[in-house]
Amino acid sequence: MNREELKKLIVGPIATVPTPFDNDFQVDFGRMYELTQWWVENGLVKGKAVIKVAAAMGEGPQLDDWEWQRLLRTAVQAADGRATIMCGLHYKDTIRAAQDARIAQDLGAIGLQVSPPSLNGPTQDDVVRHFDDVCAAVDIGVMAYVVNNMPGGTIYPETFRRMADFETMVALKWTPPPGGEYHDIADMVDVVNVIDNTKDPVRNHKMGGRGYINWTAEIHPPHDLEVWDLLESRRYDEAQRLWDSVHKPLVEFSARLQETSGGQARLKKALMKAMGRPAGDSRPPSLPVTDAEQAELGEILRGFGWPVPEQAALV
Repeated sequence: MNREELKKLIVGPIATVPTPFDNDFQVDFGRMYELTQWWVENGLVKGKAVIKVAAAMGEGPQLDDWEWQRLLRTAVQAADGRATIMCGLHYKDTIRAAQDARIAQDLGAIGLQVSPPSLNGPTQDDVVRHFDDVCAAVDIGVMAYVVNNMPGGTIYPETFRRMADFETMVALKWTPPPGGEYHDIADMVDVVNVIDNTKDPVRNHKMGGRGYINWTAEIHPPHDLEVWDLLESRRYDEAQRLWDSVHKPLVEFSARLQETSGGQARLKKALMKAMGRPAGDSRPPSLPVTDAEQAELGEILRGFGWPVPEQAALV
């Protein structure tokens, strides 16, 4: 695919899907197959959404190499060409990142989410060289991930402009760097797809952005597909109200959840369980969500009008 074709596929709500684990914290590949089929059947398809596998919120950095590779292949097989399957490649040096990018391409990924090699403490010149080598290694789309909360993870707008001509660089997962402004990247929206990572999809779309990171697309697809349809129709006030009605209560619940234990996937997995589609607990050291927390979340989701099974918390 050429760059414009790839850009048409990396759009809409980006579903950072959880990695299913069994009771022994082993990856449940059969469950991943079932869930991927369900996500596709419920609208997370090419041109409307992205299914992102083994990203940080999907516990990708905690997976062995053979685990994330088999997980990706399982999702690709289950989607059967109907969905945009993206794979997360995080925090790796350039040699390993390029090798893994080629593996992900061979396994059928359409896109890659790639962070700077933050554990190497890169300069901005290092970041440019890193993405140059990774983009040159593949023919699929690369989405650069700005990771401001990790030393060495920031990509400044002027740095990204130096990378925008890389043929397979098709998207930017955007959070402004410290001291920066959201619209500092506005001049790039016609070159690459700017994907919001500030939980402000309306601002992003008004600027010309083409998608957004969220907590809910794979939990209850109709919600985020409706948000995206409203954005595409330029019905921004309605989109903002719908987004706020769900996101704000979940932000408050997530803050309480993090008081007991950390882990990026805990909220996702609690949401999946509440909706009757469990994906197991997060691997240690994260603690399982308690029955009381799970019950509270179920009530929050019922308040949204979502179809929460009465006994979901017991599944």
